[in-house]
Amino acid sequence: MLQLHHLPTGALDRAASDVQTSLIGAACFGARVGLDGGAPPDIHIPLACVQVEPLAGEPALCEAWSTQGALQQGQQGRLQWCGNADVLFGVVQVQEESAQAESAQAEHIPPLQDAARAAYADLFSALDALGYPHLLRVWNHVSDINGASDGMERYRLFNIGRQDAFLAHGRTVAGISVPAASALGAAVGAPLLVYCIAARQPATAIENPRQLSAYHYPQDYGPRSPTFSRASLVSFGTQRLLFISGTASIVGHRTLHAEDVAEQTRETLRNIGAILQQAQSRGAAGMSLADLYYKVYVRHAADWPVIRAELQRAAGTAARYIALQADVCRIDLLVEIEATGLQTTTQDPCA
Repeated sequence: MLQLHHLPTGALDRAASDVQTSLIGAACFGARVGLDGGAPPDIHIPLACVQVEPLAGEPALCEAWSTQGALQQGQQGRLQWCGNADVLFGVVQVQEESAQAESAQAEHIPPLQDAARAAYADLFSALDALGYPHLLRVWNHVSDINGASDGMERYRLFNIGRQDAFLAHGRTVAGISVPAASALGAAVGAPLLVYCIAARQPATAIENPRQLSAYHYPQDYGPRSPTFSRASLVSFGTQRLLFISGTASIVGHRTLHAEDVAEQTRETLRNIGAILQQAQSRGAAGMSLADLYYKVYVRHAADWPVIRAELQRAAGTAARYIALQADVCRIDLLVEIEATGLQTTTQDPCA
């Protein structure tokens, strides 16, 4: 069983040291996390220090995950991890230039492409060795995601490297085994950051009937399609977990409502609602927009009041969210929203 906590940054050290909380990992947001005024660097759980800033006026929060049962933790290759008998939280960080292999340099493989390949290769090797082979949810943060390197948009280079690793490690790049994921920007010069939740059992991938599956995008969006599902649904005993990937104002495969942040937000929430309907038909009955935890990525900070009003209109004024300023994977997207649903049922489906 997993629980998600939105904690003030300064409270993470207390939660991490509390044996009753049983934290397995966390993500904290801000360029100075771990350096000053943020989470202390000696926290003994995997910590993703995400170099994107909380929006002005919103609290600086960490997203922390806890579970039950005896915990183990360690480092396997580049992966820092902590887990119990069922689930693992892990963090991989790769500096682009320093990690580039000599073979990649000789073949003129762009540094970001090679860093993405290396990060996922380390991730898959570690998860296989540790016995948690099934990725449920992945978060990716790419420095200057909309910029160009080696003649190509950096997000497209990341997609090539990510898919290279999927294929090299025998992972499927389309269909029911593809994990939910998000890919957002990070501060220029920040290392490539990948953090994840993995498990010993697989999740069910869920697609959105309003959208073309990302792994089937045409080559207009790059030589390799993004490798993620729209959502994944998994059960641990009596708990259902729904991981909704980063979602935006895309219908089919095209961006809608360019330059209209209110309409982009409404379209994004319609997409989340459509994904939720699919999940409800597959075992998450009763889960609603008001039940979800949200993470909202805003390209332009001045747009946040409009986005927040639309989110609260759809999910209620008590909606739980973390709001961050970050570049989104397409230059014409002004907002991206991801969500997590946790539901406890009265009957164990495996009983």
